[in-house]
Amino acid sequence: MSRQSISFTKPNDEWLKAQVDNKEYSSKSELVNDLIRQARKQQVQIDWIRAKLEKAENSGFTNDSKESILAQSKSMING
Repeated sequence: MSRQSISFTKPNDEWLKAQVDNKEYSSKSELVNDLIRQARKQQVQIDWIRAKLEKAENSGFTNDSKESILAQSKSMING
């Protein structure tokens, strides 16, 4: 695991410290890694939606029902 040195604004540092103090996380590093994992997962979802939108824009029409599209979207969001 690589070691980094980063700086936080005062409000962000206070929030991180509060999460650790509340026993939500054992360290700021654990919390920052969790936030990064969440952001990466969210980016995968955004990329999937963007690809679907681009495909739809390029094709003009879809044979999928709105229920099917909604179900696919919910499935992707829920992992």
